[in-house]
Amino acid sequence: MSEYRVEPGQQVVIERFSPEFAEGVTRCFRQVYGDGYPIDTYIDPEKLIEENKSKRVISIIARTVKGDVVGHVSLFSSDPCNLKIYESGSGLVIKEYRNTEKLFFKMVRLSVEIAAEEGIHGMYGEPVCNHPFSQKVTRDLNFVPTAMEIDLMPAAAYQKEASASGRVSVFWAFKTLVSMPHTVFVPEVYREFFDLIYKRIDDKRVIRISDQPIPSAGSSIIRTQIFEFANVLRIAVHEPGPDLEEQMGMIEADAEKKGVVCFQAWLDLGTPCVGRAVEILRQRGYFLGGLLARWFGTDGILMQKLLTTPCWDDVNIAFNQDRAILDKVYTDWQNT
Repeated sequence: MSEYRVEPGQQVVIERFSPEFAEGVTRCFRQVYGDGYPIDTYIDPEKLIEENKSKRVISIIARTVKGDVVGHVSLFSSDPCNLKIYESGSGLVIKEYRNTEKLFFKMVRLSVEIAAEEGIHGMYGEPVCNHPFSQKVTRDLNFVPTAMEIDLMPAAAYQKEASASGRVSVFWAFKTLVSMPHTVFVPEVYREFFDLIYKRIDDKRVIRISDQPIPSAGSSIIRTQIFEFANVLRIAVHEPGPDLEEQMGMIEADAEKKGVVCFQAWLDLGTPCVGRAVEILRQRGYFLGGLLARWFGTDGILMQKLLTTPCWDDVNIAFNQDRAILDKVYTDWQNT
């Protein structure tokens, strides 16, 4: 396929995706990422049409009045624990239109409006930390950063535009659309961090300290998902049991054989014994990621472990207020 080129300076329309623009969307992704984009929905026109038809993906596009697609953002359900929480992501603008005023912002803003119309309860974004642009967009739309995913994405994902020299960290930023106050149990070791974060979020919580032991009977309920292109394993701990450490050991050993270097564990803050489960993970080298609002219906905590030294020096923070999250995460990485 020839390099995608669009005449610059045209008037641009922001609207919801329709099938006639599928080919244009895929050409945008190939212009920005080459042939290596890891999610085939966005480089296969027929699959993009089908995913939008089923509403598993809800795409928003920017197009010229002549019909050339120049930008894309989508809503999609990537939280396996709560299908009412959608991510706003897979966003890009081709290089000829990056100086068009607030084009990316306008697409994300429309995604927020559509999410509310579709009955979605909350949405989140993962603004990258190899540049400040997406952090500014989520801040302008009142998303609240609550966590950091350290070294989540491989540099290869940004190879064509040479925007990263090592693995790229991202923020996790949340926006409430339907309020759901509830009680959370926070680990004592992270009390100060959660006091800071819960003052910022756009919903109410009753905060308790997690001080109960893990039940002595039964077994842990854990689900995993591996992302081979990123060498990432995500581990959802729905219920910790007495075999938690044993199960984690087996999961990690198997994942290492498959080349995983980034481990993310999600634990339910609605579980009174979550503090003890977090301590088991910390003893295994996991450190704080932060708060995942409404991840299990109730809030979750992100813990993470890396088999390589993180690229701390490459983390670009756009707002001083958010540096406190990085500082807490970095300190806990040192401690564990």
